[in-house]
Amino acid sequence: MKYKRLLLKLSGEALMGNGKYVFHSNRLQQYAEEVKKVVDMGGEVAIVIGGGNIFRGFLPKISSGNIHRIDGDYMGMLATVINGIAFQSHLENVGISTYMQTAIRMDQIAEPCRKNIAIQKLEKGNVVIFVAGLGHPYFTTDTAAVLRAIEIKADVLLKGTKVDGIYTKDPKKNKDAKKLKYLSFEMVCKMGIRVMDQTAFILGSENNLPIVIFDINKKENFKNLVSGKEIGTLVSRNKRKNV
Repeated sequence: MKYKRLLLKLSGEALMGNGKYVFHSNRLQQYAEEVKKVVDMGGEVAIVIGGGNIFRGFLPKISSGNIHRIDGDYMGMLATVINGIAFQSHLENVGISTYMQTAIRMDQIAEPCRKNIAIQKLEKGNVVIFVAGLGHPYFTTDTAAVLRAIEIKADVLLKGTKVDGIYTKDPKKNKDAKKLKYLSFEMVCKMGIRVMDQTAFILGSENNLPIVIFDINKKENFKNLVSGKEIGTLVSRNKRKNV
């Protein structure tokens, strides 16, 4: 196993399946089964889920309309709680013990975020789910994922997306787009890569946290990546040549 302790970042949109529903039970079940494979291997898994399938507080049309940007961001944080509860149920249905921590206090639902307790739960085999982002507006769940990964001393942050890595161009629009297997944090910032926000990449760079962008929907990808196979795009301090 290449990565013993890891943080999986899922976007809220990833839970939508075919896009007709806020979240699709089949997609949640699929992800839960993929996480179980890693847990059964002995992996320690923490999870951060976005809330974009329910509400995206930072959209310009929201911040310039009747809902203030700050209020919209708090609504987005609450959306991550709904997603966290839904995914927690599916994880427990496949036999995984879970523990949820929230950046906004809601004692009936989850415990407040405490890194030492989160680490203890991970060491005991629980999947730890972090919800409500950082509890402050103007920060995305990408940044929250990086911070939580640093706090729990994760070996890596794995961002599950609908594409299999970072490309030189949009692969859907450009047939000559080339997939990049490796990128330094410096190059990510220079290229303006937006698969995660710049604050998240900068925080990852400053704390030497490797980040892998990969296709979460391909069966066995999560397990194979944790096992050490080169899947997706690795972003790290180390400069490696793309082939």
